[in-house]
Amino acid sequence: MNSRQIPPASPATPTLTSRLPAVGTTVFTRMSALAQEHGAVNLGQGFPDFACDPALPDMVADAMRHGFNQYPMMSGAPVLRHAIANKVAAIYGHQYHPDTEITVTCGATQALTTAILCAIHPGDEVIVIEPAYDSYQPAIELAGGIPVTVAMTLGGNGYSVPWDQVQAAVTAKTRMILINTPHNPTGAVLREADMQALADIVRGTDVLILSDEVYEHMVYDGVRHESVCRHPELAARAFVVSSFGKTYHVTGWKIGYVAAPAPLMVEFRKVHQYNVFSINTPMQHGIASYMADPKPYLELPAFYQRKRDLFRNGLQGSRFTLLPADGTYFQCVRYDGISDMREAEFAEWLTTEVKVAAIPVSAFYRQGKESGIVRFCFAKKDDTLALALERLARI
Repeated sequence: MNSRQIPPASPATPTLTSRLPAVGTTVFTRMSALAQEHGAVNLGQGFPDFACDPALPDMVADAMRHGFNQYPMMSGAPVLRHAIANKVAAIYGHQYHPDTEITVTCGATQALTTAILCAIHPGDEVIVIEPAYDSYQPAIELAGGIPVTVAMTLGGNGYSVPWDQVQAAVTAKTRMILINTPHNPTGAVLREADMQALADIVRGTDVLILSDEVYEHMVYDGVRHESVCRHPELAARAFVVSSFGKTYHVTGWKIGYVAAPAPLMVEFRKVHQYNVFSINTPMQHGIASYMADPKPYLELPAFYQRKRDLFRNGLQGSRFTLLPADGTYFQCVRYDGISDMREAEFAEWLTTEVKVAAIPVSAFYRQGKESGIVRFCFAKKDDTLALALERLARI
């Protein structure tokens, strides 16, 4: 090159003004990477390490072989929507019309985000009960909404929703209240009295309800899942979200659904058709076939209660303090008998030194509230749980 020639400047990449400036890599991704790096038992991220019923993928394969490989209807395969409507009616006594009130979604997160995007306009307030699953507030902010947080209280019976504080948070700008039962990360379960309190708050208003019920079949000790669907007054204003991934041990399939009254579903589908349009066709047909037998989800509470009890019994003699775990496949524990470290620091220490990964509950608060509590996932093989318990018992 001639010494007088000036090399061309590298092309400049335009800068973006972030829509989510406060969002980084999720704590679940960080802790899973740390667990892999240090050979830790990963009880952090919430997915099973065991296989689903082999009959289910066989039914998906059959659907593929029978030609169900092209785009399905935007709202979901009719056979699956009918199966969902029948299940909801049988368990909760509420009849959704399968053609106009049920939509199959790309997992629960897409359902939740789509419900928020279709209903929330700039300046609308959405009440979020903390600790809260980490997708809620970013979705509200993407819609231009304002998250208004109310913290759960923690007492001798575990976490509960302070409905008087929820009532106090309602303003003329409140458009939606977002609830989650059974609750991630705390394992708390809303009861009939909670639903009555919620009904009292929204009665006579235009406030919508978004009910995240992905752990609906993981409620223990004979307690029933108090779905919004059981309460007509609430169901009339609610988007209800569930997950086949959680119910059938196939979280990687990312398939769920939302049920809502027809006028709400019209708006939901307007957004749905332009962010995913439709969901994996053969999986929809395979799941519909599998749902013909209700036994897998009817037996799920007993299946996970045994794992919960195994894990809790294994921690009884440890230095951890167990909190109630009435639902989900999560167990929260206090560690103040072990350390005064902040939650994120303690979770990292557990992962790197004890070789068991957990999630700090502070990560589920907008402002990172410290309570000295971490969350373990017990949706694991018995051998996995036994190894984790052996390591935790040494602390």
